[in-house]
Amino acid sequence: MRSSTAPQVQPAGDCDPSSGLGGSGLPASFDDDAALDDFLSRPDRTLVDDMQRLDGDILILGVAGKMGPTLARLARNAAPGKRIIGVARFNEPDLRRELEGHGIETIRADLLDAAQVDALPRVANVLFMAGMKFGASANQALTWAMNVHCPSIVASTFRESRIVAFSTGNIYPLVDVLSQGAQESTPPGPRGEYAQSCLGRERIFEYFSGLHGTPGRLFRLNYAIDLRYGVLHDLAMRIKAGIAIDLSLMGHVNVIWQGDANAQALRSLLHCTGPTSPINISGPETLSVRWLAEELGARLGVAPQIVGAEAPTAWLTNSARAAELFGYPRVPLRRMLDWVADWVGRDMPSFNKPTKYEVRDGGF
Repeated sequence: MRSSTAPQVQPAGDCDPSSGLGGSGLPASFDDDAALDDFLSRPDRTLVDDMQRLDGDILILGVAGKMGPTLARLARNAAPGKRIIGVARFNEPDLRRELEGHGIETIRADLLDAAQVDALPRVANVLFMAGMKFGASANQALTWAMNVHCPSIVASTFRESRIVAFSTGNIYPLVDVLSQGAQESTPPGPRGEYAQSCLGRERIFEYFSGLHGTPGRLFRLNYAIDLRYGVLHDLAMRIKAGIAIDLSLMGHVNVIWQGDANAQALRSLLHCTGPTSPINISGPETLSVRWLAEELGARLGVAPQIVGAEAPTAWLTNSARAAELFGYPRVPLRRMLDWVADWVGRDMPSFNKPTKYEVRDGGF
């Protein structure tokens, strides 16, 4: 379904004084969901320039997840001359209407149905965001179908496209917190069926990429930060509710602003390799959960309840290669802490989808 052309959006960083943004393009806070989503969907000049260099339209498979809607809007705003097409089951009809209102074409399809995938338009660029994580332990068969069988259908069907496939840092083993995180060359060591199936997803894309010469990237992301979910949101909610934070479960993490992660996913289309290859996506810092809790607690005016001692290992990734390609994330950590504390402190909406960052056995 083709929607009307979306209004032009001025790139962040090119702001006038009446925009409510400072010279950095970063607001002090967000009034509501709409303001937050608008900011998450605002491209910077670098993304706009890269999208001008990218040939072809963009198809987003699994657009209805936590990150997909703002990624689609970001693509629409960064590339007004391209078709941006979002595909999902769209169990929430309001989301479909919202996306169409922002100039994004939508198609309802079940990506586990090969015939429905085959009927999708062929475009030069595919972002694969479909998958299953939460509830994986309760429905392992569906987890493997979504994370392995679905990629085999997509990789075969879109063999002529570039494919950036979302993956996860959970495919790595737990690493020493002093190691600066797992690198792309670190051998996988997935714990639990969710992480094993995600490694299976990567292997399927690798296989079809080698078989058909399909260029791609395996986008190993952890952890994206939105004010309505993410590690910082989880910590802030626990601090405010007086729930103890157990450092013995996971004492260190990496995080990246969701808008930066989405921008890097789109820019990765210009850095696809043949055969496909992994790239770690996260913030540059190895972060102490104890320090994060103390910083959030200070902003919330609540002393965090911290128990346990930090384990010597954690799920951490080294994103130096992404920083070399894309530069450092635009939104710094302290601004994320300010935003999350303000949002949670005002009892603003939550997606009620805990990251389960602290799970060490992979049982999601």
